Amino acid sequence: MILFPAIDIRNGKCVRLIQGDYNQEKIYHDSPVKVAKQWQDQQANHLHIVDLDGAKTGESRNIDTIKAIAQQTTIPIQLGGGIRSLDIIKEYLDAGVDRVIVGTAAINDKEFLQRSIREYGEKIAVSIDARSGYVATDGWTETSSVKATDLVKELEQLGVKTIIYTDILKDGMLKGPNFDELQQLKNTTSINLIASGGVSTKQDVDRLISMNLYGAIIGKALYDGTVTFESLLDGENNAG
Repeated sequence: MILFPAIDIRNGKCVRLIQGDYNQEKIYHDSPVKVAKQWQDQQANHLHIVDLDGAKTGESRNIDTIKAIAQQTTIPIQLGGGIRSLDIIKEYLDAGVDRVIVGTAAINDKEFLQRSIREYGEKIAVSIDARSGYVATDGWTETSSVKATDLVKELEQLGVKTIIYTDILKDGMLKGPNFDELQQLKNTTSINLIASGGVSTKQDVDRLISMNLYGAIIGKALYDGTVTFESLLDGENNAG
């Protein structure tokens, strides 16, 4: 299972939100580039970056910072937040990002998602952010009537190879992921499944490994010092 340290960027800084609430922000570092280098130095083999400004507005305001991370690190980067056009996908991939994550647009614009997959294949992942099992959009500010499990089935038919599943109510709470919903999704699909939200202990990581998940994203627990990245590496299998 791949472990992805998370770097959430807002106004050019490395931050974390609680349950996706833009009014509950904590700034951890003024330089996301330095943070990315630190994770690489600590033997991270992948990075998960979110442009929070982009997720909320659809405009990639932090593109220069993200390009700098891609240029100054050597490990694969997956990036999400406000990815709503083929032009911005191309710009990020050309800049060295390895996988681009489509979120809101995967719900609101299926034609765009289909074109993205046709053009870029496995370099496109889809982020499913859910609240009580229903998909949320627009930087988690809106909850749709679409069930996450139904969306996963549809995405698989469209050719999506990787999804990132975030339980919003677990995110930033340091109380573990929603294992039940992750297992439901695992039973529903053969898509590569990356867990996000609430991953905070070695026990969480070990349980996700036992579920044969493709990957897990960890953020707040690392930044608050609840757990060290090194302590999580014992069970990590970096194949894939």
